[in-house]
Amino acid sequence: MLELRGVHVSYGRTEVVHGVDVTVPPDGVASVLGHNGAGKTTLLRAAVGLLTPRPGSVLLDGEDVTGLRPHQRVRRGLAYVAQGQQSFPQLTAAENLQLVADGRRDGRARTDEALDLFPALRGLLDRRAGLLSGGQRQQLAIARALLTGPRVLILDEPTEGIQPSVVTEIQSAVLELTQRGGLSVLLVEQHVGFALAAASRYYVMASGRVTDRGTGGVGSSEGVRAAMAI
Repeated sequence: MLELRGVHVSYGRTEVVHGVDVTVPPDGVASVLGHNGAGKTTLLRAAVGLLTPRPGSVLLDGEDVTGLRPHQRVRRGLAYVAQGQQSFPQLTAAENLQLVADGRRDGRARTDEALDLFPALRGLLDRRAGLLSGGQRQQLAIARALLTGPRVLILDEPTEGIQPSVVTEIQSAVLELTQRGGLSVLLVEQHVGFALAAASRYYVMASGRVTDRGTGGVGSSEGVRAAMAI
């Protein structure tokens, strides 16, 4: 569904991603693991169009979208939830969702579906997003991304710095989304257990390169931890 082929990404003259290949399967999850500074977030920014691979290409359902701007990729079915529980802090949770839902013919139905996925948000809709906990803001950010009706959802460290109870809720939501069908997920995640349990395939990155890859599942955790320890 989403393919990154031979992706090189640089900041100025410094190349930080070196020829990475990642494939996200239809109705499945591809997890990218690695320590801080491995190039994972840079890779996602290239996938969504915030950075341009030179060289390399990004294909969405077989279409080369490398030259498209981020909003054009969103229209084709790509959604991105950046690291850091991002929201519009002065707006209420409901207003954060309304920003995306307005103008969409099925905006109300999609909002209801997103809130069904994160029911705790229903009691927080009138609260300013800036007053929500980190976990609640992350749920809100994912719900808002889902309102675009994506075919591929890109999640960058969705459980970072979040209380364990909400981590479990986010993990369950990601698994439920992929089990429904019609949605693929590219996941960058530090929690190895979650990343592998959700993944059809995994990739380990170090120093801007893929150093290990394989089939997901909890049974692969020992090999992945060994690869990340190198």
